[in-house]
Amino acid sequence: MLLDIIILLASAVITVPIFKRLGLGAVLGYLVAGVAIGPFGFDRFDDVDEILHFAELGVVLLLFIIGLELQPSRLWALRRSIFGFGSAQLLLTAASIAIAAKTLAALSWSVAIILGLTLALSSTAFALQLLAERGELSQRFGRTAFATLLFQDIAVVPLLAIVPLLGGDASSFSWSSAGIAAATLVAAVIVGRYVLRYLLRIAALTNVREMLTAAALLTVLGMATLLNQAGLSMALGAFLAGVLLADSEFRHQLEADIEPFKGLLLGLFFIAVGMSVNLGLIAEQSQRVFAAVGLLVGLKFLVLYLLAKLSGLHGSGARQLGLTLSQGGEFAFVVLSAAVAATVIDNATAEFVIVVVCLSMASTPLLVFANGALFGRREPAPEYDTPPEDVQPVIIAGFGRFGQMTARILRAKGIPFTALESSQAQVDFVREYGNKIYYGDASRLDLLQAAGADRAKFFVLAIDDVDASLRVAELIREHFPNLRVFARARNRKHVYRLMDLGIETIHRETFASAVELAVDVLKGLGVPTAERDAMVFRAHDEKRLLEHREMHSDEARMRDLAKQSATELEEMFERDAAEGLSEY
Repeated sequence: MLLDIIILLASAVITVPIFKRLGLGAVLGYLVAGVAIGPFGFDRFDDVDEILHFAELGVVLLLFIIGLELQPSRLWALRRSIFGFGSAQLLLTAASIAIAAKTLAALSWSVAIILGLTLALSSTAFALQLLAERGELSQRFGRTAFATLLFQDIAVVPLLAIVPLLGGDASSFSWSSAGIAAATLVAAVIVGRYVLRYLLRIAALTNVREMLTAAALLTVLGMATLLNQAGLSMALGAFLAGVLLADSEFRHQLEADIEPFKGLLLGLFFIAVGMSVNLGLIAEQSQRVFAAVGLLVGLKFLVLYLLAKLSGLHGSGARQLGLTLSQGGEFAFVVLSAAVAATVIDNATAEFVIVVVCLSMASTPLLVFANGALFGRREPAPEYDTPPEDVQPVIIAGFGRFGQMTARILRAKGIPFTALESSQAQVDFVREYGNKIYYGDASRLDLLQAAGADRAKFFVLAIDDVDASLRVAELIREHFPNLRVFARARNRKHVYRLMDLGIETIHRETFASAVELAVDVLKGLGVPTAERDAMVFRAHDEKRLLEHREMHSDEARMRDLAKQSATELEEMFERDAAEGLSEY
């Protein structure tokens, strides 16, 4: 066993860096490693199914980590993509493949339908790994791909239930089993919401690092196994556990603890898929096999591309989505095994389809790489929105956590405003909750003119990025000198640079809240002059802020002045104490 582990690790360590260096991605490297050491390569491993079954834990851990990134509110915001786009993709792809299988291979309708539904599923592991490698999960087509894959994972459950029915064995379907599965899912959501956090708190109280790691693994595998025993997907259970813990205090620690296990097991999964490729069958029926792979990839790409275009994705994003999800999925192995057991599909057909699925997986990194080489890797930014012609008195640039606070208060008072945000992901998310916001870069003069900056009264500069904030401030001062600017600043240096541009009303984003927190701490300690002490500090800090403005570019001088300012503040409080103004 130790030698087998060494061989698996060595094959990955040798091939993956080579393929990464060639720009082909880690996934294809793992696949080639699996082919090399598998039954049809050096024949080091025979029991590929056992390795594949164990390595599926990598997919489970991957879904858990993805769940950690999605708070329930964000998951609810994706409901249209999950159940709308996802269901349309599954049904249209399944119908296309079923018709092709019936027409070209002369299969029965029951077999054709099962193959259509099975091959309509894409590989969660392959697609998400490729998107993560290329940093594309946050792009619009990446979010659509994730939502589609999540729907497919959910659809596996009813698919496994109807396989025996298509084989004529209706007795194998049990309404009681379906009820148990649904009840287990609901119970897992309700109980897991509280029990999981309690379990992690107990582990954290031990102050033993490995106990929290063990609790994290127990959480993932326990939830996955619970739903699996109820007839649901292990991946769905792990994803659910991640979503339930997404807004907990353990979120980042869990991700750090699980990540190494996820990476290794996911790599092992790809290697096992490579081992499953039957090179003998490919050699015997090469034309038929490659024609089937081309047909599968082509049909899936076409359906995904058309649906993506209809949903508003641009050509590049639609193309990238179609290529990323064009392969068969790992659940095909599970569904085909169930179909063979129910005598719906014969062994020869199942083995042929498995080879097609494996080759379609191998084609995905190559197709994505070719697409990037020919058309460019990134999805082009969509065209900016055009704000309405009726001028609003307030323009808000930057609709993150800071800008939204201002907007909520203005809306509550019935004051209209125009909000501009340069992040398409943020715009999509905010719009899901019914907020009116326009996608656009506020550092563009034409967009500001379209938003009515020449006729507006106030401009709220709430952009988080310092450089972007300064570009907008400079543009406003140059072209709209009569527009009053209320600016957000990250720190003192940001304040000084805004002052240099002529911005007068500036609010440091954490200053006021930090002072308020200090007041609460002083009150908790019993200091009777807490409010007055905070006022003294605020006045002293703002006075020094203005006095030091001319010297802010001299780092050494600023450090000396900071020390001097701290000493002066201490002396002021000491004088107050001596005069009886403080009793603490």
